[in-house]
Amino acid sequence: MRVGVEVGGTFTDLVAVEGGRLVVTKVPSTPKSPDVGAFAALTASGIDLSRIKDLGHGSTVATNAVLERKGATVAFIATAGFRDLLFMQRHDRRNIYDLFYAKPAPPVRRKDCFEAAERLRADGSVETPLDEAKVRAELIPALKSGGYRAVAICLLNAYANPVHEKRLAALIAESLPGVLVTCSHQVAREFREFERASTTLLSAYVQPVIDGYLHRFEGKLADAGFTGRFTVMQSNGGRLPASAMRQSAITALYSGPAAGVVGATRQAARSGYKDLITFDMGGTSTDVCLVQDGRPSLASESEIDGLPIRTPILDIVSVGAGGGSIAWVDDGGMLRVGPQSAGADPGPACYGKGGTEPATTDAHIVIGTIRPGAFLGGRMTLDGDAARRAFEPIAARFGLGIEQAASSALQLADANIVRAIQLVSTERGRDPRDYALVPFGGAGPLHAARIAEELGISTIVVPPNAGVISAYGLVASDYTKFDAVTRKMKLDDAAATEAGKTFAEMRARLAAQFTDMKLPGGLDYIHTLEMRFVGQAFEVGVEIPTDRLDSLDGAYLSGLFADAHHRTFMHGATLDRAVEIVTLRVGATLPIGIIPQLDREKLAARALEQAKIFHDEAWLDCARYTAEALEAGQKITGPAVVEGYTATTWVPPGWTATLDPADNLVLRRSP
Repeated sequence: MRVGVEVGGTFTDLVAVEGGRLVVTKVPSTPKSPDVGAFAALTASGIDLSRIKDLGHGSTVATNAVLERKGATVAFIATAGFRDLLFMQRHDRRNIYDLFYAKPAPPVRRKDCFEAAERLRADGSVETPLDEAKVRAELIPALKSGGYRAVAICLLNAYANPVHEKRLAALIAESLPGVLVTCSHQVAREFREFERASTTLLSAYVQPVIDGYLHRFEGKLADAGFTGRFTVMQSNGGRLPASAMRQSAITALYSGPAAGVVGATRQAARSGYKDLITFDMGGTSTDVCLVQDGRPSLASESEIDGLPIRTPILDIVSVGAGGGSIAWVDDGGMLRVGPQSAGADPGPACYGKGGTEPATTDAHIVIGTIRPGAFLGGRMTLDGDAARRAFEPIAARFGLGIEQAASSALQLADANIVRAIQLVSTERGRDPRDYALVPFGGAGPLHAARIAEELGISTIVVPPNAGVISAYGLVASDYTKFDAVTRKMKLDDAAATEAGKTFAEMRARLAAQFTDMKLPGGLDYIHTLEMRFVGQAFEVGVEIPTDRLDSLDGAYLSGLFADAHHRTFMHGATLDRAVEIVTLRVGATLPIGIIPQLDREKLAARALEQAKIFHDEAWLDCARYTAEALEAGQKITGPAVVEGYTATTWVPPGWTATLDPADNLVLRRSP
């Protein structure tokens, strides 16, 4: 049996697959102790844990530790003269019109930043040897007196030669055996000192939190009889054994959103759709990602709370628009939605847990797209009157009816999501009209049609059990690990040959790591060169076909770079300037083999029900269907509502919906 448990901001989802049997469970999350909610989902499912062979897990523990500043007490060590690296950051100013703008604060105090007397040149040669005597006499006593749980080491040019970082880490480990030490060459062996330092610090900051969380969860699993493989989803869309995450917790920052992209991609592929825009609207946020030819877009760098992270991550853009997003009025008298969220506690007003502020879920109840008595298949009853009361102040403020106020809030949420999709499509040189929209999460299928209309998208693919796709992605994902190294080389035939040799070394290193993790089997590799015109500040990633690795030359790589640069920036198709290789990146993937199928629970056909939906300033009569009672090939003409256990789909006028053989509900817009 394969089981996936994904801890979201509002609900914790579980998907279990064994043969043709499928178990789907949703329980409220427990933000203060996510492991409690995760284990509660296992308990509620009624599954015998001793029968689970593969348990995949995704959570927001690492993310929340950074956002809430609840990580470990950490010390930071830099090369002498670079103590303030994390505070100086870059010269850019994100909000140029904000008179009170301040650079994002790293999760470390300046007094907890130290220096090591050493210096390496950019080519990795030693300028000044590490002063070990000074380390023993001054640095280690300072670390002992600080009560630190973790130490982050980022020495100048260590990406080119980690010899000083390794020695310094060994000296600290000898004197402080209980302190976790993280070195920059272990998490981001790439140039750009600030980004590398930020990644190293954040990794050290969250590592003890992740270790503690996984230790507690593993203990509960063992006590309940679990003896299978326990894996954790990474931000890159692949899993690793939990034991491996104790050295690379930073890779799990966006494990939940990444799992959703994988699950949506796998399920859409069953219907032949490979060019997708995935759209995950949960309780707290919406996450979007572009998928090209069945492969999600990958970014080499992201950020959290304004701080850069230099590690491969699915190119996901998140906005504060979810089922719990709160509608409010700003100081200028404008209606806003999010990023504030009611979360799981107290939740939207309709949850009846003390929440009074109007949330997106409340808005859907007001306009009729969510029935209070049918939420989660009737397993959770909502308070419709509380939802209407929550919107009364906004309606009065703007002189609107309650339904109009609720509809306006939903339109604003849609606008935020449209902008997010544009960031991963049009601003990446991709036309959204060339892709199918795949909505999931509890709220995604309710908003999909409106968003598709705004973007000119004509096809929507709603997966079965859309509300638990992230949990499904945990059992449908492969095992993946990345390696990267900076090698600055002016592009010519010699550099191309050297790149091929370096790629071979990186593959060997990754293969050894998979062996150490007890993950046997043949690996699939992705090879990427990050290149730029000499003088440029940023690189363009170019994937190298595997069959050309043994015959690389400068002309061939130049052509690949020119195409990629032009697609991204709309210029550079003619190579009139010198090009250089900056970073080599290799991804190794161990496929899981048979991908489990996600189907809907089948129910007997039910009598068609009638509903009224507030749409375009008027109440519409429409049909109400039960998702689990639909039959393959059944066609639905909008306006209609399709209610399922984990999500509800809105089919507006001008759209049709058909359940295909893969159990996907495919919506198409009339020409």
